[in-house]
Amino acid sequence: MCIWLALVTAAAGADDLTRREDQAFRAAVDRVAPSVVRIETVGGLERVGRVEVGSAATTGLIVSADGYIVSSAFNFAQDPSSILVTLPDGERHAARLVGTDSNRMVTLLKVEAKRPLAVPEAAEESSMHVGAWAIAVGKAYDTARPNLSVGIISGLSRIWGKAIQTDAKISPLNYGGPLVDLDGRVLGILVPLSPDEQSEVAGAEWYDSGIGFAIPLAHIEQVLPRLREGDLRSGLLGVSLKSASLFGEPAIVGAVRPNSPAYRAGIKPGDRIAEIDGSAIESHAAMRSELNPRYAGDQISLVVLRGEERLEHRLELVGELPPYAHPFIGVLPLRDPATGVHGIVVRYVYHESPASRAGLAPGDRITHIGGHAVNSLEEVWEALARFAPSETIELQWTHGEEMRSAEIELAALPTDLPPVLPASHGALPGAAEQRPSVGKLDINVPEFTNKCVAYVPSDYDPRVPHGLVLWLHGAGGGKSDELIERFRPMCEARDLILVAPQAADAGGWKPTEERFIQGALAEVIKSYNIDSARVVAAGEGTGGSLAYAIAFAQREKIRAVAAINAPPAGKAPDNDPLQRLAIYSASSAKSASARAIRAGLEKLETMKFPVTRKDLGETERPLSADELLDLGRWIDALDRI
Repeated sequence: MCIWLALVTAAAGADDLTRREDQAFRAAVDRVAPSVVRIETVGGLERVGRVEVGSAATTGLIVSADGYIVSSAFNFAQDPSSILVTLPDGERHAARLVGTDSNRMVTLLKVEAKRPLAVPEAAEESSMHVGAWAIAVGKAYDTARPNLSVGIISGLSRIWGKAIQTDAKISPLNYGGPLVDLDGRVLGILVPLSPDEQSEVAGAEWYDSGIGFAIPLAHIEQVLPRLREGDLRSGLLGVSLKSASLFGEPAIVGAVRPNSPAYRAGIKPGDRIAEIDGSAIESHAAMRSELNPRYAGDQISLVVLRGEERLEHRLELVGELPPYAHPFIGVLPLRDPATGVHGIVVRYVYHESPASRAGLAPGDRITHIGGHAVNSLEEVWEALARFAPSETIELQWTHGEEMRSAEIELAALPTDLPPVLPASHGALPGAAEQRPSVGKLDINVPEFTNKCVAYVPSDYDPRVPHGLVLWLHGAGGGKSDELIERFRPMCEARDLILVAPQAADAGGWKPTEERFIQGALAEVIKSYNIDSARVVAAGEGTGGSLAYAIAFAQREKIRAVAAINAPPAGKAPDNDPLQRLAIYSASSAKSASARAIRAGLEKLETMKFPVTRKDLGETERPLSADELLDLGRWIDALDRI
């Protein structure tokens, strides 16, 4: 009897605690509810990139009594023709889009209300702590009381110092709504965010996953006067770091963009960024955390180390950099691990290129570019990143035993295919001591049940770096045996490994499967000798559009996109001096995506990406066997310099 009474008492106590918690959550929401509005959009796109945006109702938060409202930029990514706001008292007003903070993906609206509006209390950032209750509030439904989702604050200063992280359920229904504490104070505005990509829809694939973000309202209030004047953009310095490692290397400058704030301040490749506004910079990640939260027009104090010299600069960040075009000498390097010589051995010289006019020939060895010694492809790209097309540099090379040099005028990267390419490497002595599996392979990615196959050429030699083609199928999936038979000749002719992950659903890829695709890529890269200059994301139809999105988000790994009847998807980042990206697009005139393909390629060309176009005629079709061999030749030439 005593045990039974104890159990009943404990159960009653738990029920009471649950009831009291629920009452506290409702009270917090009731306190902020007079400031939460319902937003409807009319017209515009149904899809932005690969993300469906549509015109479902969503949420906003009043931030001033005279009618200013903030929401997530996701809610307006479709460029609606009109915006309607329903206030908490039921009044509906047309809203004007005032500006968007593209650094934090928050949009400011303005309505002309008949009376002063209720403004919520913002929580101070110093009062927030991990583990505290956090309530996500939305007003997507036409009800008197907002909907809520309860969680905790699971992180602070996330997404490079810009956001609060919560495990409350976040989705398009409450994007733009407030994240509040138990006192009803607003912690932040709910938005989708990604650490790797910056666009209105980046991070939307994480909805309802337990990973959600909110921009602190206290910060929004600070920048509100600037946002009332129009759009805010991320502040750019104009440097590329030498190492892609976020934490393992110091912030050594690898390239400086021409006419950027860093260029005008005199920062040079090889400088080490040591401090930003007094904060020590020990790694790439530390630099991003200091720079990413800042806006165009912000001024920073920068300390760089150049050898033993300490240099201090005061400079103003900008919102846009002039497009960067990679310079071109006009040769392909020999990929021969057995040479044992310094410099870069010439495999092929492009016709009518700067190298051709200077007299270079296959077998010559380039030793210096613009006064910088080069012994690897990475060192070549770093040396060339100091220059731009039309600039004149000194090129030094050896022809047999003779040392030669010439002043050459750099060209831009070509977009046409060389007609015939000689062998990429010489004969290898003996046989490799250890050789991994070849032929058709199953690739298992931990934590995923998706299938993935790969094809490794039968003559694979681990001493020879191989290119990698990440093939992403279109709607309806793909049959792996047929795919391998199509790609086998190309792979064997050009030292390429094919990796073909499969979507879990035959209906097509889901945004959440990008991690699986990245995992499949990583599994192959760690097991085989992969040439980092020839890693290609490719696909047909929706798979080709996904290839664009993955390449744009994974610039440190992907060096090219090959898309067949597929428009670009995702926001293309700037063309980076040290992270090259080439585009191959094959399309048919009557493809359903023909117009979007043309518009997307024109934009990429404006951004100075090298774009190779292939006309497939009138009717939409895949690449023929000969066209696949041509594609292999294009991939073979991606390490051109």
